Parts: sequence; C-alpha cells; structure tokens
Amino acid sequence: MVLILVFAFSALLIIVWSLINGIGPMPSTSRQRKALLQCLPKTFNGTAYELGSGWGTLALAVARRHPQCSVVGYENSPVPYLFSRLLLSVWNVPNVQFRYGNIHRAELSDAALVMCYLYPGAMQELKPKLEKELRSGAQVVSNTFLVRGWEPHHVEEVRDLFRTKIYVYSCN
Repeated sequence: MVLILVFAFSALLIIVWSLINGIGPMPSTSRQRKALLQCLPKTFNGTAYELGSGWGTLALAVARRHPQCSVVGYENSPVPYLFSRLLLSVWNVPNVQFRYGNIHRAELSDAALVMCYLYPGAMQELKPKLEKELRSGAQVVSNTFLVRGWEPHHVEEVRDLFRTKIYVYSCN
C-alpha cells in the first residue's frame, strides 16, 4: 500500500511540475545520448553543465566518458531530480553532481560545455543567459531543439524514427 501511495504521489508531482515547466521530464533516448556523446569534444577544460538534467542519464554518461571533468546537472522537477540522485548513489560516478534548482539561476561562467534538451520556448529564454555568461570557446549542445538566431557549427542527425537532430554551437 505504501509503495502505491509513493508511486501515486510521484506521478502527481511529475504532472504538477510538467504544468509548471511547460513540458514533462523527457529523457534522451539511448540513440540520442550516443549521438550527443559523439558530438562532444574529445577533451575539454572546465565544467560541463546539463540544464534540465531530468533523470540524470546524460550527465552520468558524460561524466563517465570524461572523468577528468566536472559535470553538473540542474533540475527543478523533484521526482527526476531525486531519481538522478538515486542513480548517482548506485553508479558512484565521483565527477558528477546534481543540483535542485532553476536553470536560470545557475552560474555558468566556468562552463566549457552546456547541454540541453529543452523545448523551443525554454531555449529562447535561456539564450540571453548563455550569450552573457559563456566564455569564448564554450560549446552548447542541444538535443532536438535549435537556438533561434544562432548558427550551429555541426548538426548530427540521429538514426531514429524521428531523425532527431543534435545541434552543436561554439561561443565566440
């Protein structure tokens, strides 16, 4: 009975936060994750941020692939955030951390890489923050949704049903 109540409460929280955020916590598929990982630089100096880290699978994959770098995932929906913390405790990846909070309050000045899987409106809201805070040479990698007004230096098409695109941008 307790498990059913926990599940029901979790589902309710997901629905409420989906309404607040304007979109539900949609994880990257394994094919999207694999394609995105291939788009990342082989090495980079600085911190990688995943804004809207959801269930944590991408941040954990990046941290495993780049053990020399720090990876920080930001999520404001409580259920995916707690799930990502649970995954982190099981996988024990020392160079990743998950922070509960608003992505617009994240300090990104040390970012070498920013990853997003946000809907178009959220990407447009985030654009001025990225332009203001990211240093020259930082990369922005967006799953599915482009940043209007920016020209990607690379677009990777995922071999999936929807031909999902991964957009890679370099900051000047």
